[in-house]
Amino acid sequence: MHGSLCLSTIMIIAILNHSDKGTPHSPASNPEQSKLENTPTPASASESNQSTYWSRFRGPNGSGISTDKGIPVQWEDGKYAWDVTLPGVGHSSPCIWNEHLFLTTAIEDGLRRSIISLNAKTGEIRWIRELESKTFKKHLKNSYASSTPATDGKYVFVSFNTEEHYSLLAYDFHGNKVWELDLGAFQSQHGAGVSPIVEKGIVYLANDQDGTSFLIAVDAKTGELIWKNDRGSDATSYSTPLILNRPGLSPEVVFASKAEGIASFDAKTGEQLWKVDPIEHRTVSSLTFGDGLLIQTAGGGGKGYFLVALRPGKKPAQTEVVWTRDKDLPYVPTPIIYKGYLFLWGDNGVVRCLEAATGKEIWTQRVGQAQFSGSPVCVDGKLYCMSETGEVFVVRAAPQYEPLGRSSLGDPSHSTPAVSGGRLYLRTFHRLFCIGSSENTDNQ
Repeated sequence: MHGSLCLSTIMIIAILNHSDKGTPHSPASNPEQSKLENTPTPASASESNQSTYWSRFRGPNGSGISTDKGIPVQWEDGKYAWDVTLPGVGHSSPCIWNEHLFLTTAIEDGLRRSIISLNAKTGEIRWIRELESKTFKKHLKNSYASSTPATDGKYVFVSFNTEEHYSLLAYDFHGNKVWELDLGAFQSQHGAGVSPIVEKGIVYLANDQDGTSFLIAVDAKTGELIWKNDRGSDATSYSTPLILNRPGLSPEVVFASKAEGIASFDAKTGEQLWKVDPIEHRTVSSLTFGDGLLIQTAGGGGKGYFLVALRPGKKPAQTEVVWTRDKDLPYVPTPIIYKGYLFLWGDNGVVRCLEAATGKEIWTQRVGQAQFSGSPVCVDGKLYCMSETGEVFVVRAAPQYEPLGRSSLGDPSHSTPAVSGGRLYLRTFHRLFCIGSSENTDNQ
């Protein structure tokens, strides 16, 4: 069902009882807030200096690619720009806007959830906002804080869930809650993990679960519902959407799930533009776009069973399946497309390089014996990925295999790295590490 819904047609319900640390200032009476809101803000991270923005899960439009230089490929224990111990546990990645870094965490086994703001340069905690919550059944590899925040430079958007309520919230950069939206019950045997995204003043959140499913677009300033697209239900999706911007065409929101396959929606109206047949397996990795191709993997039981490469056409009927693959695939880690090659980082530590246009395999190598539940990022032509044991592996993103570095953080991790301002941010279960430039670490 398509259409536009006004906020007045739905009730915004208090989802969770809040107990924010500290007393935030009123935005109207806070001169710092007024100054912040008058600061020019790029429409999206992709239209700004990418070196200082990592505004969502996997960075600029979910590509996982950064052009930053000087980040080391290997370092010794303690050779960090800084590291901090975090309250609670979580698998979310940081999002960053200039010196502002945000991430989520869960305390006391999920009885409290938090969004944390830190100084990206120093690691100093600026503020913490806590929400009273409830525990629920989830996958052993999931957490109660697996959704990565998103930011547009003025607000930070975060989602949390219990079985009774799925919430989308907005805070300003001073920790004031701006709005809160109750999306109803959330049904899933494995918990939630999809992350919100924001583009040109609109927040998008996918909610494909075992129960009532939908994709929504929300006004970033007010929380007003702009449109809602109802979707089929079949196995919770953990795939975060992306925005497809192509010359001469309206922006599209593209999303993948087992129930609905891969579908594109007009970003302004929610009208479905095109759709590819449902996927037989669960979607845990996120969509990625590069070299004119959309890539999605799917699987189950900890293994990848299917990959599809799509080429979106100028008209809905012109969207075509270019190639598929049904073996030796990642399940959780999201692939990287870089300079004509597709890099598949397997859950089991086996990395593959494929020709993006054809799916032809170029090389296959095992980088370690550990399991991987985070996704790789590509920084200046190098792939960085953290294992579940907290080891960071670095290999060259090239048609010739070249291992570059291997460093241990000493704490387990299921998270994806973030990159901003010439720094690499690595979130483990209990800590957040900042790896600086080669000026203050050993670059080998």
